[in-house]
Amino acid sequence: MTVMKELTMRNHPDPAHPDADALCSHLSTLKLPFMLENHQTMATTAAEKQWSHLDYLSELLSGEVAGLEDRRVQRCIAQARFPVIKTLDQFDWNWPTKINRLLIQNLFHLDFIKQHANVVFISGTGLGKSHLMTALGHAACLRAHSVLFTGAIEIVNTLADAHAAGSIKRALNLYIRPQVLCIDELGYLPIDKFGADCLFQIISHRYERGATLITTNRVYKQWASIFNNDSVLTSALLDRLLHHAETVRIDGKSYRSKDQVEI
Repeated sequence: MTVMKELTMRNHPDPAHPDADALCSHLSTLKLPFMLENHQTMATTAAEKQWSHLDYLSELLSGEVAGLEDRRVQRCIAQARFPVIKTLDQFDWNWPTKINRLLIQNLFHLDFIKQHANVVFISGTGLGKSHLMTALGHAACLRAHSVLFTGAIEIVNTLADAHAAGSIKRALNLYIRPQVLCIDELGYLPIDKFGADCLFQIISHRYERGATLITTNRVYKQWASIFNNDSVLTSALLDRLLHHAETVRIDGKSYRSKDQVEI
């Protein structure tokens, strides 16, 4: 028997072969979908290219691992709950009158995640801070980091409901656990004492344990007005938030009024 014929017989089993069904059953039980779908096709390729058995197995496993990573990334994106998907390539750098492009591009290396550091985007409305935070969160998902995107008021409302139901500890863990927490629109609506205390707890628990991204329309000296005018709590929160942080300031007019401005 020639080497080619032997390889073909071993790597491309006849579907009628008594072991074929058992092999498929084993691959299904082990949850190896790529190998289940492709083992016979790749066996043909292996025979044509005269791969060794080790080469054949290596190709199958490489495909399986790639599929596993892809499913993990898609799961991360789904669990992040982005309202829309945004990327850095879609951002219009020419619209803001002031923006540190190099700083933002460096953030997309994602070193801040490993460092458990924070990023705060500060600007008026319509200048792309939520776009950039979403794109940064999405980039983190592509590296299979756990991410959660949420609004500041949504956090407060969720925790208020959980408090009433007696499950606030479990609800807090929802915001403490992700490697990257994206908090959108902090400061757009007032937050009562309960909400201020909850956000302080989240920032405190995440301090040097996870990365937190925030968009806000308020500079830091105005943050006490966000947190129920509690200057002590605000000072303590900022102390933790800004210890390891990058601040991204964006100036200009709202992009959403661009057409009216150009008329």
